[in-house]
Amino acid sequence: MSRVTRSPRNSVNDRPARLKLLLRRQKRLLRPAAWIAGTFMLAMLLIGLLRSAAPGAGSSLETMRERIGSLTAFAGLRVEHIEFEGRRNTPEPLLDAALGVTKGEPILGFSLGAARRRIETLSWIKQATVERRLPSTIVVNIEERRPFAIWQNDNQFVLIDRAGNVVANQNLAHFPNLPLVVGPGAPQAAAPLIDALTARPALQKYVVAAVRVGERRWNLLMTSGANVMLPEGHEVAALDRLMQLQQGHDLLDRPLVAIDMRLPDRLVLRPKPGDAVPPPQAPKKPT
Repeated sequence: MSRVTRSPRNSVNDRPARLKLLLRRQKRLLRPAAWIAGTFMLAMLLIGLLRSAAPGAGSSLETMRERIGSLTAFAGLRVEHIEFEGRRNTPEPLLDAALGVTKGEPILGFSLGAARRRIETLSWIKQATVERRLPSTIVVNIEERRPFAIWQNDNQFVLIDRAGNVVANQNLAHFPNLPLVVGPGAPQAAAPLIDALTARPALQKYVVAAVRVGERRWNLLMTSGANVMLPEGHEVAALDRLMQLQQGHDLLDRPLVAIDMRLPDRLVLRPKPGDAVPPPQAPKKPT
C-alpha cells in the first residue's frame, strides 16, 4: 500500500499568495473610493443630460433639474461652502441673494448660467463666473467695476466707472479722493479730461469739479470760485496754457469769476464785483 504524504497544515504551501493578500486589503480600501467615483460619474452624467436638454423647454428643464438635485442630495451632493473671489466693494448679502443658493440645498439643483446672469445685473459687477466644485462647494469669481469719479446730477450723487456706468449711490464717503463731474452727459465724456488733469497735478489741485456744458464742452470750477471755460475739443491745449498762466502770473489765485479760454487767440478775465484785475503781464526778467 502506497503511503500518502501530507504537508503540514501550517506549511508555506497553505499560505495565500502575496497577490491574494494584497487584493484582500485593497478591496477594503477601494470600497469608499468606488462609492465616490460612482457618485461623481452619476453627477457628470446628470450634468450632461441637463446641458443636452432641448432649448425652449424652460419649465420642464427646471423641473428636471429640481428632481435631479433632490435625488443627488441623498448621495451627499449638497452645498456646504460658498466662496466669493474678487469681491471688494459689492455687499455680500446682494451676492447671496443674486446667487439664489443657500447652504444645505442640492448642489445640482440650480442653473449656473441663470445664477451668473443674476449676479451680473448687480451694478458693481462687470462680469462673473459661477462654478460647482463637487461634492459640496460653489465658487463665484467676480470682476468689479472700478470706481472712477463721482457724478452729480439734479442734486444727486452717484459713483461711476471709467465708461460712465453708475456703480453705486451709497457710501460715497468711502471714496473722498475721486474727482467730481457735474451735469448731463458728464459720465460718458469724463475720462479724457480726468486723465489730462491727473497728468497735471499742479493744476489738478485747484479743480473742485468739472461741469459739462450743453453736453459739448467743459467748465472747471476752481478752489477760488472762478469758472474756467474750456474750448470744445481742445481741452488739453487749454489746460497747458492755463498751467503756464498759473506758473507765470498766479492767475488762479486772483479774485476772478470767470476765465474764458474758448477762443484760441483771446483770454477773457471777469473779475469779481468791486475787484479790478490787471491783465497778465509777461514776467519781469531779473536785473
